[in-house]
Amino acid sequence: QNGLKRCLSEFKQQLAWVERLDVTLGQVSDPISQSASNKDAVDPENDFQREMSFYWQAQAAVLEALPRLRKLQVPTRRPDDYFAEMAKSDQQMQKIRQKLKSKQEAMERSERAKQLRAMRKYGKKVQNEILQRRQKEKKNMLNAVKKYQKGLSDKLDFLDEEQTSSQGNKKGSASQQIKKGPNAKRRYKNQKFGFGGKKKGSKWNTKESFNDVSSFRSKIAHSKGPRKGGKKALNKRPGKRARQKMKSRAR
Repeated sequence: QNGLKRCLSEFKQQLAWVERLDVTLGQVSDPISQSASNKDAVDPENDFQREMSFYWQAQAAVLEALPRLRKLQVPTRRPDDYFAEMAKSDQQMQKIRQKLKSKQEAMERSERAKQLRAMRKYGKKVQNEILQRRQKEKKNMLNAVKKYQKGLSDKLDFLDEEQTSSQGNKKGSASQQIKKGPNAKRRYKNQKFGFGGKKKGSKWNTKESFNDVSSFRSKIAHSKGPRKGGKKALNKRPGKRARQKMKSRAR
């Protein structure tokens, strides 16, 4: 021990505190529970208590060193325009950014694929439910038809249900057509061609039309009246040879 003290006195230097910045404190109490953080209060096997005791010790040392530094006019706050070079280069940080970006894009793709799978699964489920409902309705209708054919039932309610279901599906479109009405092109075609129905053989004569002579005009039939075409027939343009003769006479 004496040898250690002698060696310490040989290389020990008498420097000012601002050059050494050493702070020695005794017991440090917990600022919350105000209990001394000595060896009996801190369990060394408990990581949380051990780390908190280190934190309280460092905090108390800082609180004691700051006033002494301010008294010696040593700046303790970083200036606003402070510039320090980063420990990692820009190339390394760029690689890290690209890696993080690719990882995020992969996560987004995976999430989108998961959503698409869920939507497909839900769509198939809905489609299966619709098909099952239709098959059930068809089966019920066939059973009702068989019962009616065999005379076991005299009700035709299944036909009414089918008509109401079909009318319910087309209710929206029919109401829109009634509200809007046909456009000008549709009205012209309806006026020209009619509204459907039988077209073939519509001009055939019947017994009533053959005996009906109310539209007969004797003057027109015996060429005593004006010719068909009216003014257009009278103002007929002369032929080419006649026009050439008329031009030669005019010369």
